[in-house]
Amino acid sequence: MSRNDLILKIISRVSALLSAAVVLLILGFLIREATPALREIGLHRFLSDPSWHPLSGNFNLKPMIVATLVTSLGAVLIAGPLGIASGLFVHFYAPPALATGHRRIVEILAGIPSVVFGLWGLVVLAPIIANLGGSGQNLLTATVVLGLMVLPTVAVLSDNAVAAVPREAIQGAAALGMSRWATVWNIVLPESRSGIAAGVILALTRAFGETMAVLMLAGNVVEMPTSLLSPGRTLNANIALELGYASTSHRSVLFVSGLILMLVVSVMVTVISRRRRTT
Repeated sequence: MSRNDLILKIISRVSALLSAAVVLLILGFLIREATPALREIGLHRFLSDPSWHPLSGNFNLKPMIVATLVTSLGAVLIAGPLGIASGLFVHFYAPPALATGHRRIVEILAGIPSVVFGLWGLVVLAPIIANLGGSGQNLLTATVVLGLMVLPTVAVLSDNAVAAVPREAIQGAAALGMSRWATVWNIVLPESRSGIAAGVILALTRAFGETMAVLMLAGNVVEMPTSLLSPGRTLNANIALELGYASTSHRSVLFVSGLILMLVVSVMVTVISRRRRTT
């Protein structure tokens, strides 16, 4: 092993150890801050209390957990197909100049601040969705905007996954007379499924972590949603709104919310790692 290879190996190991240490420190901090609520209140009350009224001693997180799942999963259902189609478009259907321009647009979309997405959703999208009922500030508006926000993650990773497909396989399909769509469906998508799946799951983790746009658009009403047109509040938005003035048990329960989000993201990252090891 050369000296440069040895240095790179040491740097990569140190980076991995530092990353693991940071994650463990964050997890330990969340557990420490959430422990008082877990001891005094108990897990069952986070799902069984009549409502979320911390000043009255009610700490029902279920409506916010449901709102978080609805907006995050809905966003990925929007961004997933569009992002995969974007990756296929730039490789198999777009002329080179258009493909380059498309990639630039995706990069710009990835760089737009979340508050700008929130303002656009509030001014443009919410009045349109209000025609379906309500004020327009509801889970549907938040889900659509969140889908646009995580779209670049799926698009970029799908682009990279498709680019990694061996050219020999694609050229062999063309030599056999397979159509472009048959090549995409039977060769490209199966070969790139691991990278595409990683992009979708990473987009889902970002959707779980988004706060500002959802805070502006979801309506911020803590009640069990009955449809996508219902207002709601996610766990992230609840932490952002109430941590500044929360104290004692109320504050600790907010850290329980953060711990829930951290554990969900950890599970997703574990799924990504296992998929990469098995492919």
